[in-house]
Amino acid sequence: MRGRAKPPSAPLPQRDGIDPVRLQLPEDPDGRWATVRDHLLARFAGAIGEARVDAMLAEGRFVSVQGPVSADELYTAGRYIWFHRDFAPEEPVPFPVGVVHRDEHIVIADKPHFLATTPRGRHITETAVARLRRELDLPELQPAHRLDRLTAGLVLFVVRPEERGAYQTMFRDRSVLKEYEAVAPYDPGPAFPRTVRSRIVKERGVIAAREEPGEPNSESRIELLEHREGLGRYRLLPATGRTHQLRVHMNSLGLPLVHDPVYPVLRPKGATDDWSHPLQLLARVLEFTDPVTGAPRRFESGLRLCAWPGPVSRGSQ
Repeated sequence: MRGRAKPPSAPLPQRDGIDPVRLQLPEDPDGRWATVRDHLLARFAGAIGEARVDAMLAEGRFVSVQGPVSADELYTAGRYIWFHRDFAPEEPVPFPVGVVHRDEHIVIADKPHFLATTPRGRHITETAVARLRRELDLPELQPAHRLDRLTAGLVLFVVRPEERGAYQTMFRDRSVLKEYEAVAPYDPGPAFPRTVRSRIVKERGVIAAREEPGEPNSESRIELLEHREGLGRYRLLPATGRTHQLRVHMNSLGLPLVHDPVYPVLRPKGATDDWSHPLQLLARVLEFTDPVTGAPRRFESGLRLCAWPGPVSRGSQ
């Protein structure tokens, strides 16, 4: 059996570090679309309006491998068309993306708080991948995994598209040691170190995850490194990767992370980010055997959690 043909390369360059949208015209057995414009109106007019679709056609914004698509071109199923969406204005995240390591295979970035890893929802150009593509002139850069927008720290990006699968598999198979650091209230009651296991459920469209009875699907080791002034500094070692897992597990112990806008109380809808009060969670260490080169790798974040009072005691680690 012959495999599916690979789509042609995009005739449009990236814009602000974002790839153009690729659209393949579907089969039309009922003959609903005589022209390309007919299909574009059926697909997009409900969202952006007929006038905007026509304006984009007139401006040459829809492009095929042959060039700009005109409104009266006959509809041909299977044809590829590319275009750039209109990006809504985004508030710039006022912190840089650090680069801990860069070579021909990978980039290890130190992502700041509040910056999404990849485009999603209202965060498109203000994302770590878009910024790094622009700043490092690496248009094919892709993340091998994701870090929550409110969490700071290390993210692995892949330079060569053909190698991305190898690095993604490494994360999927849990062969990466991921170590986090957090600041949360100190309570002399719970004994540490301890391992927390629970069943975490995260529903699409619902911000907060929740724990339910049943077979555990998440596991985190939690260690208290030091404490002072009513706060503790914790090392968190997730064995699984459920959404918000570390935040949920710390909250379940009665130790919600400092400045967490979701646990234990969800911040009011529409509230803006407070740059001066970032979630006190840092992806501090990534350690693995490189699946491409075979070399042992260990990287540490250069960032620090601002809520910890006084200097970090390295001897406790």
